[in-house]
Amino acid sequence: MAPYDLAIIGSGSGNSLITPFWDDKRVVLADQGIPSTGAFGGTCLNVGCIPTKMYVRPAALARVPEEASRLGVKLSEARADWPGIRDRIFGRIDAISEAGRDYRELLEHVDLLSERVRLTGPRSFRTASGVEVSAQQMVIAAGSRPVIPEVPGVELPQVHTSDTVMRMEELPEKILIIGGGYIACEFAGIFSGLGSEVIQVNRSIGLMNQLDAEIAAAYSAQAQTNWTVHYQRTLAGVVEDAEGKAVAQLVTSDGRTEEVRADAVLLAIGRVPNSDTLGAAEVGLDLHPDGRIAVDEKLRVQMDGVPVEGVYAVGDVSSPPMLKHVANHEARVVAHNLEHPQQLRRARHEAIPAAVFSHPEIAHVGLTEDQAAEQIGAENLTVKTQRYGDTAYGWAMEDDYGIMKVIADARDGQILGAHAMGYQSSNLIQPIVHAMSFGQDAYTAARGQYWIHPALMEVTENALLGLDVPIPPEAPL
Repeated sequence: MAPYDLAIIGSGSGNSLITPFWDDKRVVLADQGIPSTGAFGGTCLNVGCIPTKMYVRPAALARVPEEASRLGVKLSEARADWPGIRDRIFGRIDAISEAGRDYRELLEHVDLLSERVRLTGPRSFRTASGVEVSAQQMVIAAGSRPVIPEVPGVELPQVHTSDTVMRMEELPEKILIIGGGYIACEFAGIFSGLGSEVIQVNRSIGLMNQLDAEIAAAYSAQAQTNWTVHYQRTLAGVVEDAEGKAVAQLVTSDGRTEEVRADAVLLAIGRVPNSDTLGAAEVGLDLHPDGRIAVDEKLRVQMDGVPVEGVYAVGDVSSPPMLKHVANHEARVVAHNLEHPQQLRRARHEAIPAAVFSHPEIAHVGLTEDQAAEQIGAENLTVKTQRYGDTAYGWAMEDDYGIMKVIADARDGQILGAHAMGYQSSNLIQPIVHAMSFGQDAYTAARGQYWIHPALMEVTENALLGLDVPIPPEAPL
């Protein structure tokens, strides 16, 4: 087969690379689809960001009667229609996925290969059915997959990952969630909100321990009031009992064995890049210790520390954050670099925000307090933690746990990081992301604009105002 002008592996953010620039050229897009369903379009659309948030919203609404009662409003008990929620979500998601596949198949200049591939070189691969493909330029956007622990019983139908748990036939009365990170905590929030009894198990003490220590501790305390949490336990195996329930064997840190009986078990202990299924190491691509494909600042794949011209990687297969908005940015950079090889641009990986849509919600950007102290010295830091409940809208909500923490350099007011936990924290943190991205100091970010009173955004304003930073010359009052 004659070489293509462009080959892309992966139909998530990689799918967006097929711009009008390629209309008169030959392009091949290879994607096996989501393993559990064969769906086209990548993790975010099918089993990640979008469907999970479509579950987060009804879970939040199901909590309204409880929250309203604090404010003197009595509402009837909420009951979740799991099949109705599920079918509404995937009725939309599956249609978008199918339409995306259909559109790519209709394009005369694009060949869609819906099967697994393995690299045979930096610009070539072979499909599972034996089709050999080579290209002048290549983009690897093969994504990641859930980590499956090597213990007995993980193949049982009651055991799920994020790829399958959202399509269950019924809402489980009781679900065991293994893990203490983003995915585990989001699903704990979803299932507890919808009415399941949730037991969350983590091998270390605390949840979301990769975050700022103050936020992680505050979140763990709240989670422990919202569902059952057990620490220092690992999964040793799962068996099915006579009634068709899953019985998980857990091993404690002191060697004891415990059993938890549940309708479903969710494995949410992390994700791994798909570089191994592609054979990236076998063809000589450089890999990080965690399996990510190594790229330079212009997202060119590296071999022996040297970037390979015309070969790029984007998204989870190469990017540490494993965030869709990062993958989208990287795809825009790669799209430019593919089309303008003489004017290559670098990817920007500064001030990357992220959110965990659990209950309560968490958002963060930049350095933790410990990381900032290590970088510039604790004596040069100024830190403010603002409670939601100390603002007017916080009073309206009777909020007793929401916090916003901002960290800055006390010498010049440079914002180093921000961390929030509480209602709408993913929105409240955005002005700080903006300030960090455009180089605004904390004083200017706080004083250089109006903030609507008494909106909840005053949490962000007051956090910035609470920092002990110098006042710039001719600063706004």
